Amino acid sequence: MTDPESGRRPKYQRIADELRTAIQAGTFAPGDRLPGENDLMSTYDVARMTARQALSVLRNEGLAEARKGAGVFVRSFRPLRRRGIPRLAQGHWGSGRSVWSADVAEDRALVVDRIEVTAAAPAGARVARILGLDSPDDPVCVRSRRFVLDDRPVLFSVSYLPAALAEGTAITEPDTGPGGTYARLAELGHRPVHFREEIRCRMPTAEETACLSLEFGTPVILIGRTALTEAGVAVELNEMTLDSASYVLEYDFDA
Repeated sequence: MTDPESGRRPKYQRIADELRTAIQAGTFAPGDRLPGENDLMSTYDVARMTARQALSVLRNEGLAEARKGAGVFVRSFRPLRRRGIPRLAQGHWGSGRSVWSADVAEDRALVVDRIEVTAAAPAGARVARILGLDSPDDPVCVRSRRFVLDDRPVLFSVSYLPAALAEGTAITEPDTGPGGTYARLAELGHRPVHFREEIRCRMPTAEETACLSLEFGTPVILIGRTALTEAGVAVELNEMTLDSASYVLEYDFDA
């Protein structure tokens, strides 16, 4: 039976509905090229703008992506699986492994292609509050890194640590050594024993879109993690911006 409401929907929406159904049915597999504007104009007897709007709907929904000079393709989702709990276990970074090595991406490598370290910068009100500093002017060490998977940026991470803890240590160097920042903090007598993460999603800013080379209509996942010592002292704030089209967040724990 024909849905009477379907006739009232704009043509571009009806075309998008049919293409979406074909994608979900597997008629178009991940990586397949979708019919182009000329194809849709011919098949549905519509104007170019209508065909363009139909394809834009699928891009906005994250089902398709445009490739310059090649067309619009069904988006492939080969996720990087971020294991939120094992990656922070002391047995992981305490044995000299990076927390990032716990993230699973089949046989693909997650690598840092940009890193910038500032040994001392004003904390600002928000960071000072989270780290329990006396003043927004108190200095913090800032570590900024961009991570790339399959030659595509997928994550931007910025860590803030009290400069008094990091000064004169490998934490202020691009390469912090085996086990990373947490291993260095443990050596300094400030071993993280508790972590708190806050997660939210939103559409990206222009700066985030450029940094992560995001496709149109792709949200970002924001993860803010605070590392605390046994005494409850915050020693690091790590703010991460993730390409939502590249990640699955996994939390596996006992009741």
